[in-house]
Amino acid sequence: MGWPQILGGIAAGGLVVLAGTFDATSDLAPAPKRVAAASFEGPVQAQVVRVIDGDTFEAAAQIWLGEAIQVRVRIEGIDAPELHARCDEERTRAEAARDYLVRRIEGGEVRLSAVHYDKYGGRVDAVVQDESGNVGDAMIKAGLARPYHGERRRPWCGAA
Repeated sequence: MGWPQILGGIAAGGLVVLAGTFDATSDLAPAPKRVAAASFEGPVQAQVVRVIDGDTFEAAAQIWLGEAIQVRVRIEGIDAPELHARCDEERTRAEAARDYLVRRIEGGEVRLSAVHYDKYGGRVDAVVQDESGNVGDAMIKAGLARPYHGERRRPWCGAA
């Protein structure tokens, strides 16, 4: 006979509840099912731990009173050049975007909103704001990134 099992936790600022059954006579219990939303509006305060590239960073997100989780965040709505570049031009642009992000947010506090799972997995997408405003919009305005809304990414090599 299976025993009801509820596992609770807090992930990326929202309560996650997993439900399933556990059969005490079997080592093969079914995997828990996610019963909580995969996104939330926020905002969530986060301390930027390190910048990874021009559109991704690691942060300690304050998800509950005195509780934080380490999370990898991709800035929603932008595409920055990749450090694993296909040409020297893209590599130079990628380093400029990363360096800008390091100067602007690394070690500082940001607010994350409209948080949801990234389509590539392993991180979340979020609108990111610091004391100066929307970080993604500033990167686009500075020519360090371009708007991105899930469509096929355009190459940076030979881009004007």
